[in-house]
Amino acid sequence: MVPLAAVHLTATAPPMIKSAVHRSRKGHGKPHYRNHLTTIRSASSNSSSSASMEERTGGLCLDRREMSNLQSSWPEPIVRVQTLSESGINSIPERYIKPPSDRPGKQISLPVPGATNIPMIDLMGVEGKAEEEAAVGEACREWGFFQVVNHGVSPELMRAAREGWRQFFHLPMEAKQPYANSPCTYEGYGSRLGVEKGAVLDWSDYFFLHYLPPSLRDEAKWPALPPHFRELIGEYSKQVVELGGRVMKVMSRNLGLQEDRLQRAFGGHDIGACLRVNYYPKCPQPDLTFGVSPHSDPGGLTLLLPDENVPGLQVRRGDSWITVEPIPDAFIINIGDQMEFVSNGIYKSIEHRVIVNSNKERVSLAYFYNPKSDIPIKPVDELVTEERAALYPTMTFDEYRLYIRTKGPRGKSQVDSLKSTK
Repeated sequence: MVPLAAVHLTATAPPMIKSAVHRSRKGHGKPHYRNHLTTIRSASSNSSSSASMEERTGGLCLDRREMSNLQSSWPEPIVRVQTLSESGINSIPERYIKPPSDRPGKQISLPVPGATNIPMIDLMGVEGKAEEEAAVGEACREWGFFQVVNHGVSPELMRAAREGWRQFFHLPMEAKQPYANSPCTYEGYGSRLGVEKGAVLDWSDYFFLHYLPPSLRDEAKWPALPPHFRELIGEYSKQVVELGGRVMKVMSRNLGLQEDRLQRAFGGHDIGACLRVNYYPKCPQPDLTFGVSPHSDPGGLTLLLPDENVPGLQVRRGDSWITVEPIPDAFIINIGDQMEFVSNGIYKSIEHRVIVNSNKERVSLAYFYNPKSDIPIKPVDELVTEERAALYPTMTFDEYRLYIRTKGPRGKSQVDSLKSTK
């Protein structure tokens, strides 16, 4: 093991990080959900523990009432996927091997040349530009995914954030282990999401932290290395959350709503925002596993900063999986389940997954822009008509994510099982 003091990162901050922060501050199987929902509400109302603070889990942000249902430690010893990858193994352990019917397959373990890419939207001056706003709406309706350029987040800050996180994952294990997380909060350095003993795992490590609401933000739990990294994380978070609010306004207008309507449906200024940084080490058998298994995101919006050099995100398009080819300095934005609910199914969350490869590691930053945890989420009244009845029941985000947390993400079955058959 390399002594921590010998690591270059501990001496001085990389110039990219210091410069980026300075410049940006100057202006740059269908589960039966409807039955299960009653059980969740009963458990929540009978809980003796109530708190105003939430504990957030990589896109599934649990509060302390829900935590009483969770284990305080992982069911099995944690093995870092990075450690496995760097050990020189030629085959992956059995617990990472997906059933044959669920594997990505060798034929799509690498990007498909010439594959159709998701829509690209130029946000420069998009406000008031009917054509560009219409393109956002079409992407939300038809794809559930799109890339945005000229979005207002400093490109230098984006690159510095991605590189800073890459350097964090390259630190010696003794520098990362103090941030190790537990299934109670998921906050910190982790290597699995589910608590089911013997579960088949994904080939990835991650770091999870929360940014909003401010009462949940604990910068002492953010990585202290590389130097000045906490400052960079804060500035990056601020700009990405501002971008999320801007996109929400465009989406509202495209639905024929007041521009702040979707934001109000999410709780106004009391929204939640949390970051999951994904680290996908090299994998000797990429055709047998996933970096992240197929799922739709449970929250509102996801703003993803991808690894520009190594594609890996795949989006379901009918019966096919399309490998997204990242555009330099662009964000990939996708619709989450909560946005599908409030838009009454007009905007759709889409199943996606992450493949790994044997030649290169990947790093990506996923920011989850979520509703306030205890606000009732339902189709907004303006989008419910005689011709289009409300497709989804009213529930809080807490109730929905506890269901996901209990059962685990299963493609889009958790969303489809909610939809009214009337």
